[in-house]
Amino acid sequence: MNYKLSKDKIIVTNLEDFNIEHILECGQVFTYNKNDKNDYDVYSKDQYAHVIFKDNSYIIETSNPSYFVDYFDLDTDYSQIKNKLNNNANMIEAIKFGYGIRILKQDLIEVIIGFIISANNHIDRIKNTMKKIRELGENKGNYYAFPTLEKLNQISEQQFRDMGTGYRAKYLVNVCKQLTSVNLEETFLFDDNKLRNWLLTLCGVGPKVADCILLFGYHRCTSFPVDTWIEKVYFDIFKEKKSRIKMSQDLINYFGELSGYAQQYLFFYKRSEK
Repeated sequence: MNYKLSKDKIIVTNLEDFNIEHILECGQVFTYNKNDKNDYDVYSKDQYAHVIFKDNSYIIETSNPSYFVDYFDLDTDYSQIKNKLNNNANMIEAIKFGYGIRILKQDLIEVIIGFIISANNHIDRIKNTMKKIRELGENKGNYYAFPTLEKLNQISEQQFRDMGTGYRAKYLVNVCKQLTSVNLEETFLFDDNKLRNWLLTLCGVGPKVADCILLFGYHRCTSFPVDTWIEKVYFDIFKEKKSRIKMSQDLINYFGELSGYAQQYLFFYKRSEK
């Protein structure tokens, strides 16, 4: 994969490691809109990009190209990651299927809010709720910035319920208060165990949501979130059943420092079998 920057766009070519559908539809993000097969709107924090496929390239149109170079993790060599993972026979078909996946570098607040809402929920409902929350943020003209933590703390439990969060509304009210009492920049310096233990103190954050926040909010690629689809993957590999916490640890031991990448390829592939 290669990319070229200009003042208002990124052009991505040699697409063996970049496919926008794979990236956005693999369960890691809820703040995007699919217009048609080759046309997506992507929102992150106070930024927006329009992604289109044209002439065997992806064109990422944005007023802030450098932000989206980081967001799409364009400077990481995914060919090297896939080559290492392909040494494992369990990964070959999954990588072939989801070859264009990249793990996004998302805004932490959006990830925490989004994955609390995601618990026992459906993708379309989560996306719709996140859209409604975003519309309470600053109007940027043709899109809205995600609300600041200060603004999020002004949203009542009933308002969150009205946006479709259900029983999670009380968690969101409480977690927004908790997050204001912490220097979030300092949490990026925590080691994995300390960070995970801290995340588990947040309202609405259980083990699976904590692992998702580790992977998608902190880019800790030694994390391995386990859901229904990964349970099936685990059984395929180990031929036994355990608690999800033990499955996650076994999978981390199995895939090592590339666990998060393996999780995304395997999740996307296994879910496609339905």
